[in-house]
Amino acid sequence: MALAPGPRRARARVLDLPLSLLLCVFVATLPSLSSQASVLGERALTPLAPNSISQLTSTPDPVKNVDPANPSSHLSKILIPRPPDTENNTLVRNYIVSTLKGLKWDVEEDSFIDNTPYGAKNFTNVIATKDPTASRRVILAAHFDSKFFATYPQNQFVGATDSAAPCAMMLDLAEALDPLLDQRKERLEDGLEDDEDVADTTLQLVFFDGEEAFKEWTATDSIYGARHLAEKWATTYISPHSKRRMLRPSETQISAIEHLILLDLLGAPQPLIRSSFLDTAWLFDAMASAERRLFEVGAFVYGGDEGTSLTSFFYPRQDGDTNYGYVEDDHVPFMRKGVSVLHIIPRFFPSVWHKLSDDASALDVPTMRRWNLILRVFMSEYLGLQPETHSSRSEDASDQPVAHAELSLI
Repeated sequence: MALAPGPRRARARVLDLPLSLLLCVFVATLPSLSSQASVLGERALTPLAPNSISQLTSTPDPVKNVDPANPSSHLSKILIPRPPDTENNTLVRNYIVSTLKGLKWDVEEDSFIDNTPYGAKNFTNVIATKDPTASRRVILAAHFDSKFFATYPQNQFVGATDSAAPCAMMLDLAEALDPLLDQRKERLEDGLEDDEDVADTTLQLVFFDGEEAFKEWTATDSIYGARHLAEKWATTYISPHSKRRMLRPSETQISAIEHLILLDLLGAPQPLIRSSFLDTAWLFDAMASAERRLFEVGAFVYGGDEGTSLTSFFYPRQDGDTNYGYVEDDHVPFMRKGVSVLHIIPRFFPSVWHKLSDDASALDVPTMRRWNLILRVFMSEYLGLQPETHSSRSEDASDQPVAHAELSLI
């Protein structure tokens, strides 16, 4: 199926075009894409009380894992050239695996061989699942490989925004939510969980290998890991006795995905994210609402920023919005198989995209810190977690996401 604007490499050349020509294939003309709603359907996410939000902002420190000046940070361990089938790629993969195994997550290394313009290459996706016995999962994903360049100095490309920073944010989220997910599982087992449907959804992190094209972006030279995993899961049936709930014999691994939330090109200052698909507009609104409420409790005060005004990361949705289409990325093979997708990628790519300058200097620590906090609150509310220790949720908290019109725009 032909996709516009075409190969991913072409994305940088179309950023100044009108929105109707930007980032688009209109999904209205492609009814098979992103057509499957979540297993639970659209729902109101119960907002966390301000004291719970404040707790999430402090534990763990939202900067230490994404600080490029800290050699022991997750980001620093990933921020090296790491094209597929290289020693550095293996080093980064092993670091991701060891970090998540250290949290006692179930970790699978999905290895395979595929043909590339440079011959057969080895690829390995990393899939980390907090609770493999849960019947459903929400996936947070990013690619961990960096783009291959054949010659020096371009082969020193580290892809800080593309996508070392998103991977570090995912590891930060795992550390932050791990004890809360343990507590929720205990409540579920003790019969103390009010909403067992939500409580039986686990968090899964997917680190794709081989997202980047080796030469020119084509249907076969791109998203190697995502194409492999989507096909594998679509043809892998779940044993009815492997989950807490009895599943139909026809259930596949891909059918148990509630949503795929894909992060890409994040970490540079002042991103502007647009909602691409109507079926996940409510999730987009929930993420924007988390941002606003974090601002209201003073969570974005950091360094020289006094937090007196909010320039939102999220472009406001309007009545009458349609599916705006998408940039080709790791979500496409899953969307083609009916998975509901929330794509968190800037409407305008960082100016350093696919340049050597996409290094640590391209990253903004306050921006990455804010992304860590947004993800912590958003995913806690999605999964029904309870960060508070001694107080209950606010009785007057609204269940409805806050309108984007209340946010300042770039």
